Amino acid sequence: MTRRSAHLADRRSVLRATGGLAVLSTAGCLGGGGADDGADGGGTGTDGGTDDGDDALPDDGDDVEYAVERVAEGFEDPWGLAFLPGDGRLLVTERPGRLSLVDPGSGTVESVAGAPDVFAAGQGGLLDVAVHPDYPDDRRVYLTYSAAAEDSPADGSGATTHVGAGRLDPPALSGFEAVRVAEPFRDTDLHFGSRATFGPDGALFVTVGDRRDTEFGPDHVSQDPSNELGATLRLTPDGDAHPDNPFADDPDASDAVYSYGHRNPQAMAVRPETGAVWQCEHGEEDGDEINVVERGGDYGWPVASEACRYGTDDPLAPGHDERGDVVAPVHYWPCGSGGFPPSGAVFYDGDAFPAWRGDLFAGTLAAQYLGRFTVEGAGAAEADVTERDPLLDDREWRMRAIAVEPSTGHLYVAVDDPDAPVVRIVPA
Repeated sequence: MTRRSAHLADRRSVLRATGGLAVLSTAGCLGGGGADDGADGGGTGTDGGTDDGDDALPDDGDDVEYAVERVAEGFEDPWGLAFLPGDGRLLVTERPGRLSLVDPGSGTVESVAGAPDVFAAGQGGLLDVAVHPDYPDDRRVYLTYSAAAEDSPADGSGATTHVGAGRLDPPALSGFEAVRVAEPFRDTDLHFGSRATFGPDGALFVTVGDRRDTEFGPDHVSQDPSNELGATLRLTPDGDAHPDNPFADDPDASDAVYSYGHRNPQAMAVRPETGAVWQCEHGEEDGDEINVVERGGDYGWPVASEACRYGTDDPLAPGHDERGDVVAPVHYWPCGSGGFPPSGAVFYDGDAFPAWRGDLFAGTLAAQYLGRFTVEGAGAAEADVTERDPLLDDREWRMRAIAVEPSTGHLYVAVDDPDAPVVRIVPA
């Protein structure tokens, strides 16, 4: 048994002794308040996508010494982080609807006016933030958020995921408007997805959750690319469907859809070595996944899954390997493992921690630690992913968002809490 495996076994023993696994699994289907989407999946567990036993690839970054510093405090459920290129300041979103600009040196927090009205209920609100790759020449800042029909330029009933953009002239975001509305609207406050990141070609990728559609089967919204739920959207910076999208010429599909068959992807990052987009998404109970996103790929939900039905040990669907028509995850946490409910991810490419270069960092919510994964190979079929020793697992923090400070290589983490800090990981 590896050091990591022993550590996770100890944590699971504690959760079982206190009834933690049962409590977290039950909370996963409630989806509101402080235990919102983070309870999808439950506590810490072993993973099933790759072999993390004694034959795992050696880890050159397992003995890195680091310290944790508080950058700023008092955030209400922070959700997204993005550094301003050439500026050094950090944008932070808070789910109730506030956008802030943080000076990492002084810890000063400045409120940014001009954010949109949001549907701040359950898992909804002001969610992710991304900065145009040509900033400051192009000063557009992009926000993803849930909005009700009455606050949307599109027609509908209920709420859905929106993408909007405005020009950042601190301390204000001017001319903000919705540039994409993921339809259809649904009368639920769950599963908005909503990570946003720019790919190496300048396209904007946005994740949209399945809005907690429980009609499991081939007619599920995630299996229908004619709508934009349970999907990855690929957009131009103006919010239009990218002209090279896989369904651009299909009259029966949404031209904005890049991949589909997703449940609730809340982490997304571009791998610098390959330019590929990676995602982490929530399973039902366990079944959390790490995926390499391929053009036109069907990622299986809910006709293929590694998850349990909530409150049971029964598999929800056949596994990905039992179907030949879906893209399998490169790493997953199987039914019965305890899961890894994810939020926020980044590939580390900084100078502060050379031993971690190329590693994937992903936050986990209910399991309350920062995961580190070494990656070998490329592509959905060839990548070999190994989870290593967790970071910050003694803090009892739900990890919501992660970013790397360009000038220093320090790792920044937003903690998910009604009175939360943003912290950074620095060399000890």
